[in-house]
Amino acid sequence: MSTFIDRAKCTCALGGALTTLLALPKAVPIVHSSGGCAGTLSNTYNLSAGYRGAGYCGGTMTPTSNIVERDIVFGGEERLEEQIINTLKIIDGDLYFVITGCQVEIIGDDAVGITRRFKDQKPAVLAASTPGFSGNSFVGYDVVLTTLVNEFIDQKSEKAPKTVNLLGIVPGQDVFFRGNIREITRLLSLVGIKANTFFGDGESIDKIKDYGDASLSIVFSENYGVTTAKAFEETHQIPYITADLPIGPTRTAAFLRKIGEQLVVEKEIIEAVIASESQYFFSYFERILDAYVDLDFQRYAIINADTAYAFSLTSFLADDLGWVPHLVVINDDIDDLKKKEYEHKFSQLGSEAKPKVVFELHAGQLIKHIRKSWPNNQNNKYYHSLSPAYLIGSSLEKDTAQKIGASFLSVAFPVTNRVVLDKGYTGFKGGLTLAEDLISELVSNR
Repeated sequence: MSTFIDRAKCTCALGGALTTLLALPKAVPIVHSSGGCAGTLSNTYNLSAGYRGAGYCGGTMTPTSNIVERDIVFGGEERLEEQIINTLKIIDGDLYFVITGCQVEIIGDDAVGITRRFKDQKPAVLAASTPGFSGNSFVGYDVVLTTLVNEFIDQKSEKAPKTVNLLGIVPGQDVFFRGNIREITRLLSLVGIKANTFFGDGESIDKIKDYGDASLSIVFSENYGVTTAKAFEETHQIPYITADLPIGPTRTAAFLRKIGEQLVVEKEIIEAVIASESQYFFSYFERILDAYVDLDFQRYAIINADTAYAFSLTSFLADDLGWVPHLVVINDDIDDLKKKEYEHKFSQLGSEAKPKVVFELHAGQLIKHIRKSWPNNQNNKYYHSLSPAYLIGSSLEKDTAQKIGASFLSVAFPVTNRVVLDKGYTGFKGGLTLAEDLISELVSNR
């Protein structure tokens, strides 16, 4: 029996590979596929990730083999080779990377083999198989980075004891990836740890080539980025750990303590940074406490996001803002065991109220889960409604928020109703930013 996903919140593997490459500094993707794939997928992230733009060589500028019916019938390998040669002549890049679509994989084009003919080319030309049917955008992210780890990054016999690789934050799929990475990098630097980020400020292809010097990989997901971390472990002997995205004081303090223990950073240093950052957070947060209490800003929280954000957002709302976590709907396609492991995370919440957790790929089914989570009004004289409520999700949930009379903020992909430049929600400072955005929505119509 076939099915489809109603209002999916990610693209195919090719889309994930493309958005990943467009976030790498001066990397040039070469898409071996039909003409519509590159432009459509690139523009999906350009417009739906807070209007991030086409990047160095994306959108309608993306080099593509643009295969047609003749290539499908007789094979498109010659066309790909021609495209690689012309791209190298015309476009200045620090890395060229061939990725593939469904059509050429179905007919059996050996894109990786063709690309090997350019193995002596400088800058490097790499390739990976990324047909849409191989998985979603998170798969494409892992395929690209795993290829870099195995075929591009130099092996280092000596490791820098306080250097880490940051993984699991998928460009575009995490709309706030640049700001999130920047704040995590800043926090780690305060405890003497250097972060290799792939997509952060000041990165370059030459720097990425030296990422084999790290002593640890930190994966901000139990589901995505782990494949890349395992490649680092096998090829470069770099172990890895997973961590929740640190949003706000509670999760950030837990993150810093975990990293400090893993990398043997003195406890006094970790606690001093936590104390300093906490003082900064609360010195600003206290400015809205009078309004928070007098205007009763506490809300029932409904979160609709992927596993990268769902728990971290819920923890911030429940443990730091004091909201009531009511319902969490998670849009990831993961197996039953991982679902149980992820659901168990919510038992860590300091809040006495624990949310109902639902895994649902179909974004259009959110309203059904909200209605099932709260008893209907049976014309009772006294009825406690699900109000005041606040829905945090993607732009796709805006209509649902209006239907239930809830306030709304888009955080998870796709985000089409906000422009995102350097904003991020990680760390203590990111928690302030998120609190500011949430409460600004509450007072916007006053």
